[in-house]
Amino acid sequence: MIRFSLIVCTYMRPRPLLDLLNSVKIQSVYPTEVLIVDGSVNDETDKLLHENKFENLKYFKVEEKNRGLTKQRNYGINLASETSEIICFLDDDIVLKDNYFENLLKTYEIQKDALAVGGYIDNNNTWKKESVEKSKNNFYFDGWMRSEPSRFKLRRLFGLQPDKIPGFLPTFAHGRSVGFLPPSGKIYEVEQIMGGVSSYKKEVFDSLKFSTYFDGYGLYEDADFSLRLSEIGKLYVNTSAQLYHYHDDSGRPNKYKYGKMVVRNGWYVWRVKYPKPTFKMRFKWNATVFLLIAIRFANVFTSNKNKRKEAFTESLGRVVGWYSLIFNKPRVKK
Repeated sequence: MIRFSLIVCTYMRPRPLLDLLNSVKIQSVYPTEVLIVDGSVNDETDKLLHENKFENLKYFKVEEKNRGLTKQRNYGINLASETSEIICFLDDDIVLKDNYFENLLKTYEIQKDALAVGGYIDNNNTWKKESVEKSKNNFYFDGWMRSEPSRFKLRRLFGLQPDKIPGFLPTFAHGRSVGFLPPSGKIYEVEQIMGGVSSYKKEVFDSLKFSTYFDGYGLYEDADFSLRLSEIGKLYVNTSAQLYHYHDDSGRPNKYKYGKMVVRNGWYVWRVKYPKPTFKMRFKWNATVFLLIAIRFANVFTSNKNKRKEAFTESLGRVVGWYSLIFNKPRVKK
């Protein structure tokens, strides 16, 4: 049996964390250890874990200098047992299906060259089996079909559709995530996995760490780490290792800051993969940024009243994020 550590980095989400741990509790294969790395500024998570006991759980409250997703992950890695072969990460607002770990770990036995394996988020129930491409309003992959989001329809109209398959970063970024892989039960090779549903051979961390450039919330930190790791070895997603991601709003940055992060962190990840883009790649990256800003700004008028302010402030953040790249580009570290 493979020995594996589960690390959960949490921030101000005691109740979602409890839901996650209850789903870990009923797994067909249980972690060798469960490390909770808490960056919360109150003691609610600590209290809740004292009231609810879980096997092999160890709780660590970090100070401000170690607070933030990538810092907390690196902190947890250093605490993992030396006998663990695999280190798994889960976001604190996830609920697992009962055979998640069993199916995830099997991937390492099937794909001997795997350095990392991602799980599969099953929130999308719109997939259907369909081998023939019948409509441009749908997205087709590997004999499956789902509805095409409006942003990708518009991107196709302007010639800005991704030039890579899901899980691979296009030459001008803005790709399709692994969420565009169907629930086929297959294992797919990728170069990006989602950090909140990920696992890695422990040896990976002898040479790589999560970048502390991605401060706080850490948007796209998983893409950065995955792309650097893909230069060393193989990454996979096992679509039979399934879970639900509920995107809890607590602990998230405000929409203005989030909008800036989308653009600046997106630029950073793009340059990790393509440090010297051509003029065509640069043009398409910028054109896609502006198209996505326009789409988000349109939500000011199309969203319900409660969401209009969020759409406006996020759009503003994206614009400011783009302008900031003219004068203050992030320094990319490989």
